[in-house]
Amino acid sequence: MYSIIVVPPPTTEDEHTRTQFRLAPGERLVFGRSVPEGGLLIRHDGVSRRAGEITAHGTFWALSNLSAHQTYVVENPEGAGEHIKVAPGRLDAPVPFEFSRIVLPAAGDLLPVEVWAPRHDYLRAEDGTDGEPTAPAFSVDRTKRYFAVLAALCEPRLRGAPHAPLPTVEQVVERLRPGWPAASRTSVQWNIDYLAVKLRLKPGPETAEAGARLNGKKESLVSMALRFDLVREDDLVVLAAPPRRVPR
Repeated sequence: MYSIIVVPPPTTEDEHTRTQFRLAPGERLVFGRSVPEGGLLIRHDGVSRRAGEITAHGTFWALSNLSAHQTYVVENPEGAGEHIKVAPGRLDAPVPFEFSRIVLPAAGDLLPVEVWAPRHDYLRAEDGTDGEPTAPAFSVDRTKRYFAVLAALCEPRLRGAPHAPLPTVEQVVERLRPGWPAASRTSVQWNIDYLAVKLRLKPGPETAEAGARLNGKKESLVSMALRFDLVREDDLVVLAAPPRRVPR
């Protein structure tokens, strides 16, 4: 049973027919500029002859960086900036992401190698457990307007731009107006302050100017929301305008 799928970087020769490598648990795939038969050949002068090795496991995979000087970055494209770094010479670094992108720096280019690990196991909830239920770490109501404000703040980074600047309060107001016509700068700022209290974030330094403190608060809110999946891409539906009623 295959558990890992590796998609090599695109080239002019096979841009539309990129060969995929399927690995079963325990199998390894060497990649680089000069690899043995069956390996992933990357024809680029900036890639080491034996650049690295991917090892498949049951529900995750590991990356070995065989280069002498170059750090590799493994990105989670669905994680709004989430990534890990694999130092030169590091062996069998575990990668937990379901969809990953290895970024190989190569003489001014950044070559992406995609790795898919679709087989993930999850614990099934047990019925009839004794005792009081565990209190949730973060209590958020997705039907409230404060959640729509949080979603609007997170939207640029959830749309695939992990380093995108956060929207200004005015931009949040405009984004929310279709579904919240009464939205204003004051109401949005109030909800940002409320979220900071609700999620138990510390306020900015007292010596900072008002604008800087607000920006720092927004950055902290978005960072926490994305790190703990309080807002996911599916949640952006709360930003959609309500359907218009067609008169009969």
